[in-house]
Amino acid sequence: MSLISVKNLTFSYDGSYDNVFENVSFQIDTDWKLGFTGRNGRGKTTFLNLLLGKYEYSGTIAANVNFEYFPFNVQNKEYNTLDIISDIFPHYLHWELMRELSFLEVSEDVLYRPFDSLSYGEQTKVLLATLFLKENSFLLIDEPTNHLDMKARKLVSNYLNTKRGFILVSHDRSFLDNCVDHLLSINKTNIEIQKGNFSDWWENKKRQDAFELAENEKLIKDIKRLSNSAKRTSGWSHEVEKTKYGTRNSGSKPDKGYVGHKAAKMMKRSKSIEKRQQSAVDEKSKLLKNLERSDSLKISQLDYHRTRLAELENVAIFYGEKMVCKDISFTIDQGDRIALLGKNGSGKSSIIKLICGEDIDYTGAFRKGSQLKISYVSQDTSHLQGNLTDYAAHNGIDESLFKSILRKLDFSRVQFEKDMAAFSGGQKKKVLIAKSLCEKAHLHIWDEPLNFIDVISRMQIEELLLEYSPTILFVEHDSEFCKNIATKIIEL
Repeated sequence: MSLISVKNLTFSYDGSYDNVFENVSFQIDTDWKLGFTGRNGRGKTTFLNLLLGKYEYSGTIAANVNFEYFPFNVQNKEYNTLDIISDIFPHYLHWELMRELSFLEVSEDVLYRPFDSLSYGEQTKVLLATLFLKENSFLLIDEPTNHLDMKARKLVSNYLNTKRGFILVSHDRSFLDNCVDHLLSINKTNIEIQKGNFSDWWENKKRQDAFELAENEKLIKDIKRLSNSAKRTSGWSHEVEKTKYGTRNSGSKPDKGYVGHKAAKMMKRSKSIEKRQQSAVDEKSKLLKNLERSDSLKISQLDYHRTRLAELENVAIFYGEKMVCKDISFTIDQGDRIALLGKNGSGKSSIIKLICGEDIDYTGAFRKGSQLKISYVSQDTSHLQGNLTDYAAHNGIDESLFKSILRKLDFSRVQFEKDMAAFSGGQKKKVLIAKSLCEKAHLHIWDEPLNFIDVISRMQIEELLLEYSPTILFVEHDSEFCKNIATKIIEL
């Protein structure tokens, strides 16, 4: 066991408007299975890169360990998988590699195939197995669940549960719950560590937020009372000051010295109350420093003129001679929230393309309502570049509504001025989701919308779908999200 000690860490990117971290201090035990969470853009990957020594910073990071980062940067994906592993870790022992691969249910034959012929899930498992061959290292595992199907996520989570000595960045609640024993969270104004899994942290977070909200209500009432009192006192001092000069119909002359003294006392009391008021405001700000805003989102889906929107009956889909799926039968009716499940390569995205109107070779019967308007969220975010204002105009959506939704999804106003190409993976997915929520459609189709999306935003999206019950077909490997949202499950 050893410690990673972070003291007074401060960091900002060149040309940035603000610090990513400011005077942050904490310690990590290298025996922990440490989950790492926080809203998109808060600096999770940045912190991992600081540990790796990639950026200059002020403060200190003291560690008597080597760091290894996952995912590895694989340059020549056309090479055989075994050659890729040798490039990453030349001194591996074959029997140890086979042991790790067996734990992850990867067959030996993948080692002798080109790496780019492996599925995303197989690539992830092979690279994780290679990572854990590196002894005496503290492992930095950055979002391994992206592109893993539900079965593979469970398998990898069980695998990580048998290991120790890592930081795991993930937004999948069930995945984290199964394989971490501490949680590191980047909050609005600090970083904190708690013992337990994600659910333990979330319960503590809700209790803390509830306490802060209750304190906030007290402070608001107190501030209102103090403000009213200050106004009354200021009014009294003003009225007393006026009596120094008497009234037009008064026959007596006031004692200006006495009245002025009384007015001054009144004004001093008013200023004292105002100071107390400002002090209360400061206390309120301090208490609410880590309260996460998760305002509700809204969706305005168009009504369709009939109940049934689409129907597939014994559909099989082909790419050339290859059949990717067969015997697919289901209906999409208004109000359905359909989870399309299945392992990677089972044809989920192909079915979505068919419904969206792409030219797909298929057999069987496919019927779609006339004039059906579909809002589609793709897995791919690589096309996003330029500013948000131009993007909204290009897609014909209301810019103010679009940016309002992004604000609720924890975008700062500074982000609105940046090029989307510089956004984090999670922020790019939020752009696509916000665009979809602005579009007038009868049916929403979302293909793996939650990749890279932070946990609090996932919960916001869940609340949206439960409250407004839009008709939606989605592919998603987050088991908690599917369990909470789906009214119908189609498993391929």
